[in-house]
Amino acid sequence: MSGFLVVAYLIAGVLFIRSLGGLSKQETATQGNVFGIMGMSLAVVVTSMAWLDKEGVFDRGLSGQLLGLGVLLGGALVGGVIGGALAKRVEMTGMPELVAMLHSFVGLAAVLVGFSSYLRPATVAADELRHHVHLAEIWVGIAVGAVTLTGSIIAWAKLKGSLSGKPLLLPGRHALNAIVAMAIVGLAVPFLQATGTEGLIYLLIMTVLASLLGVHLVMAIGGADMPVVVSLLNSYSGWAAAAAGFMLSNDLLIVTGALVGSSGAILSIIMCRAMNRSIINVIFGGFGADAKPGAAPAALPAGEVREMKSDEVGRRLLEARQVVIVPGYGMAVSRAQATVKELSAILREKGIKVRFAIHPVAGRLPGHMNVLLAEAGVPYDTVEEMEHINPDFPQTDVVLVIGANDIVNPGALDDPTSSIYGMPVLEVWKSKLTVVFKRGMAAGYAGVENPLFYLEGTRMLFGDAKKSVDALVTEVKK
Repeated sequence: MSGFLVVAYLIAGVLFIRSLGGLSKQETATQGNVFGIMGMSLAVVVTSMAWLDKEGVFDRGLSGQLLGLGVLLGGALVGGVIGGALAKRVEMTGMPELVAMLHSFVGLAAVLVGFSSYLRPATVAADELRHHVHLAEIWVGIAVGAVTLTGSIIAWAKLKGSLSGKPLLLPGRHALNAIVAMAIVGLAVPFLQATGTEGLIYLLIMTVLASLLGVHLVMAIGGADMPVVVSLLNSYSGWAAAAAGFMLSNDLLIVTGALVGSSGAILSIIMCRAMNRSIINVIFGGFGADAKPGAAPAALPAGEVREMKSDEVGRRLLEARQVVIVPGYGMAVSRAQATVKELSAILREKGIKVRFAIHPVAGRLPGHMNVLLAEAGVPYDTVEEMEHINPDFPQTDVVLVIGANDIVNPGALDDPTSSIYGMPVLEVWKSKLTVVFKRGMAAGYAGVENPLFYLEGTRMLFGDAKKSVDALVTEVKK
């Protein structure tokens, strides 16, 4: 069984690597998902067989075999039904919350596996060194799992709107985080020296401290930066899974967790560079949220809001030679992506060049807008990333900002008092005409006022995004 297990784990690991490779490009994302499903299915089946063999289920009588299989299949069935029902009900707008919640489950699993491994070790270490190494694995696994669990729950609540997107900035919060981290490390000493299960009290205290640390780290991060937090929590969940793999001596879980952890870390670094943030500040929470010394409060944008009706917007679109569409979370909420795709197709048929501009943190999840556009059938070659399309805005005749706010805020470039100052944004105001689709004049998810709405070249098209785009489709078809 052990030889078969090693080969099966190796095949599953290769499939997971192929899956990540496929998911790196939109054109091969479907194939990447298929590889991931194949790898996970193989992993579940083989791991289940290994567990049944290890527990001696195959050597028992019929009743014992049925009991063992019943426990395994029952848990898988209940979990599968719950997961399938939740995934089927969730809308694309709720996908970020679902991802954050799934990360919390990984953290919870690592915590439970850690306590189980400590209270009922699967094997007894042959020597003292190996025993202490195993205890260290348990300690690290539970600590990372607890931070992932509570941090993901806070991220879920912020994304869902149950908690405010504003950062919680406690006095001396960095020193507080450092004290808690040192306490977690310090408590490991008496835990490793304890015999039997006497170290349980230290394990429980550490779990509480790590859970509070996870809460505080994410609470200190503002709403505009939540996509990076979700990506970082994805990395944490991978390391928690890898730690659980060490505790269970499961090579595939170690490999899979390392793949998820490293890919999540790489994505977080890429997003931080795109947002002009520091990955170190992300890890320790509250980045980009400190008030600048001596800075005055940000003044409210000055100027007059100019409204434009759909018939006039439609006329300007037909007169344009280049049009750029900037999708945001509001487009997802109104489910306007299919209508936006129809509008872009009609304009192209009339010889107008239409492209889509994607900011790295558009929406509430990395790649959120890319998925929405792909779901609507928008050609991949018309979707441009921020750094590629920003130089083209001065030559653009019309920009349609559909449900986006913070990612097109000029205050991020020229207002040092803004909480999003320093974050690169889509410089849509450099175009000849910028039309912003909004229900009203409310601030974006980061709670920051947007001076773009008051600029000379900006016009507001108020109303539901889908209804507004529907009206534009009607106008350009005339």
